[in-house]
Amino acid sequence: QVQLQESGPGLVKPSQTLSLTCTVSGVSITTNAYYWTWIRQPPGKELEWIGYMHYVGFTYYSPFLENRTSISRDTSKNQITLQLSSVTPEDTGVYYCAGGQTRRPVVRSREDYAYWGQGIQVTVSS
Repeated sequence: QVQLQESGPGLVKPSQTLSLTCTVSGVSITTNAYYWTWIRQPPGKELEWIGYMHYVGFTYYSPFLENRTSISRDTSKNQITLQLSSVTPEDTGVYYCAGGQTRRPVVRSREDYAYWGQGIQVTVSS
């Protein structure tokens, strides 16, 4: 069974860097034609696409966040890591990792992604 699990700090202070890790089990993150995506949902707002990790290691980020975003991977641990720098309270929300063959740079439908983590609440506050 495929499982994605987000982990990291639930509380981050403004101006600091948020670091979250997605641990994938049951399928290799290097699986051919698979993309590993970070998505977030601020309170009361729609899902927002952050960026993806290509199955061979390339990355692509939202133009709204790319100046603050870095996605990396550790293939030996089957993990995808998100770093979001210079956070503000506007970055508060639930952060998800998702996977599958979808590389569309917008969240059209949850069903477009074969796999979802349960999400992790992140609050940016002093």
